[in-house]
Amino acid sequence: MTSVRDEILEVLNREKIGTMATVENGKPYSRYMTFQNDEFVLYTVTNKHSEKIEELQKNPYTHILYGYENGGFGDTFVEIEGKLTEIHEEGLKNKLAEFFTGIFIGNKDEMVTLKIEPIRMRLMNKKGEPPKELGFTTE
Repeated sequence: MTSVRDEILEVLNREKIGTMATVENGKPYSRYMTFQNDEFVLYTVTNKHSEKIEELQKNPYTHILYGYENGGFGDTFVEIEGKLTEIHEEGLKNKLAEFFTGIFIGNKDEMVTLKIEPIRMRLMNKKGEPPKELGFTTE
């Protein structure tokens, strides 16, 4: 029997695009983002001048919908609640830049690498089954 942990990792490893929500003036804003994962930690990049950087500096918490396959009702996806931080460690930034450089729009010097550490993940729509939740230790 496959564990919820394994099922969530399967989605994280299969897909690379999701929607990431931030909050500005008490209102949610969502946008499509490309992600790279290391187990359950997600990484993405954005332009240092983007609105989401300002939003995340005020409120570092995010909600991500990840892995919807567009096959119709019953598609498996993951809901992710996480806390975002900016990565400054050059070795990790350079490693991730190889993946993101081909999709980043703009000057590479303006690229900011973001790390999303999960608080909670929920596996959704698994063939009509109820959601399965995976919690993570937080600060």
